[in-house]
Amino acid sequence: MEASRPFGAGATGLFRYRHLLWRYARPVRWRAALMVALVLVGLGLQLASPQVLRYFIDVARGQAPGNLLALAALFFAVAALEQVSAVASGYATRGAVVRATNRMRSDLARHCLGLDMGFHDSHTPGEMIQRLDGDVGALASFLMQLVIVVGANGLLLLGIIALLFGVHWLVGTSLALFVFLSLLLLLRLRFIAVPHWVVSEQAEAELYGYLEERLAGTRDIRALGAVPYVVRRFHVFLGNAYRKALRASVMSGITYNAATLLFAVGTAVGLFAGAWLYHQREITLGTAFMVFYYATMLAGPIQMITIHAEHLQNATASIVRIRQLAETRSRVPEGPGLELAPGPLSVELDHVTFGYDPEHPVLRDVSLGLEPGRTLGLLGRTGHGKTTIARLEMRLYDPQEGAVRLGGRDLRQSREGDLARHVGMVTQNVQLFRASVRDNLTFFDPSVPDEKILGVLEDLGLGRWYRSLPSGLDTALSSGGGGLSAGEAQLLAFARVFLRDPGLVILDEPTSRVDPATEGLIERAVERLLEGRTAIVIAHRLATVARVDEIAIVEGGRVVERGEREALARDPASRFHRLLRVGGDLDEVMA
Repeated sequence: MEASRPFGAGATGLFRYRHLLWRYARPVRWRAALMVALVLVGLGLQLASPQVLRYFIDVARGQAPGNLLALAALFFAVAALEQVSAVASGYATRGAVVRATNRMRSDLARHCLGLDMGFHDSHTPGEMIQRLDGDVGALASFLMQLVIVVGANGLLLLGIIALLFGVHWLVGTSLALFVFLSLLLLLRLRFIAVPHWVVSEQAEAELYGYLEERLAGTRDIRALGAVPYVVRRFHVFLGNAYRKALRASVMSGITYNAATLLFAVGTAVGLFAGAWLYHQREITLGTAFMVFYYATMLAGPIQMITIHAEHLQNATASIVRIRQLAETRSRVPEGPGLELAPGPLSVELDHVTFGYDPEHPVLRDVSLGLEPGRTLGLLGRTGHGKTTIARLEMRLYDPQEGAVRLGGRDLRQSREGDLARHVGMVTQNVQLFRASVRDNLTFFDPSVPDEKILGVLEDLGLGRWYRSLPSGLDTALSSGGGGLSAGEAQLLAFARVFLRDPGLVILDEPTSRVDPATEGLIERAVERLLEGRTAIVIAHRLATVARVDEIAIVEGGRVVERGEREALARDPASRFHRLLRVGGDLDEVMA
């Protein structure tokens, strides 16, 4: 699937940031224009302050005519306006950057959701959270300071140098040379910590991934008495992340210490130049003070750029990781489009070989067909390929060899949205979201009328449950379905499929986790769901496939038996007949 790409391929250096700003700042260009205007006003006020002080000193010494009280009031006004403009520009910058980076988060989230399941199998949710939130947050922090620190302070440096040249060419030349050499040194040092920050961010992502997985399994961890082990492992991840971050910080400190030394050098240069020219009687005392003041102002932007260089190092590490994520291509690409007719669909696996790791196939040369409107029961022990066949039919993966067809069309020609309308799946573990009952049933599709939802709930035997809800369809469910029994959650999953009315239904052991009373409701729901549809029923218990038309037994990644259910049941030589005689759980009887 070719998901949207937040960054263009091959962008390097500063062009990377220019491309990023162009793509994501364009929708907030008016805010950006206001931000630039406020920054320019602030720059003008900063440059004006030393000029007022120069006149104040010269007037106080009688070297120039003027009113000290008026100059003092003017200085106060300039200082106050400078602070107001700083606050306003900071507010405008934050608003523009937050909007832009939120669009980036949205693009990356959409991109991640479009990647194949193989990618998600190899990356933990905690790692993805760190990339979407932590990395983009670091980049947002960098961008919020980009205009103010790099742009504004760069213009401030140019403005100061220009004014100093107006005072005396020697002052302007000496301090311009100081600025050039300082920035040259900082630019050479700024990337020294980037590789260390990349490693640090990866260690932090691994820490979040570990923590997310263990918190999700808190019940099992406590039940098995594994809390001490989990905490010890957490300390290992935490220590690794700390050491990597400390090493990166130490490397970043090289840039900071260099800037501190440059600050002292710049101050000395300004003080010496002003004192020497005053001693030569080429400038007034007020002008000498102004030269010194501007020299200290030069050190300020350099120091800010130095501090920002560390943020740039962090942001560069984040950009590397964001680009890696954005440029990851799905191994299940979108096809040109699969036009399927409504109603029951045929299913075909044509010499399919597939493995989550291609070096270790789970399915080996599997060929399997099912006519429209027929139902197939897939039997076999855990880990022998039954659920993998279902996942291939959903096109969560593509086979390494062979083809999977639905309605006579190769699924490689399908688009994700088209296929989702024609294939419905109910699994053992039902995912419910922190949202209303309505949104959980319709997957946040507001076009589904309430009357249709209520009709489906009544048909599935959930009418009494629905009437007990305090706010009807607007009742909020917690993430994971807290407050619902396993059977109620399973019936809600059936309701989801009913509302979509697909041509192919896949049931992955729908009655494995429910009590006998609820199992009756689910059995009735299964009967309703199978009417007029093609269906594949994955089972561990033989009772689950009592109503299917055909049986296929999967063992070792191959279909070892296939036929009509009734014919196989009557054939004493068939595997299915022997399973019926033994009964029970297939993992036990087929071992």
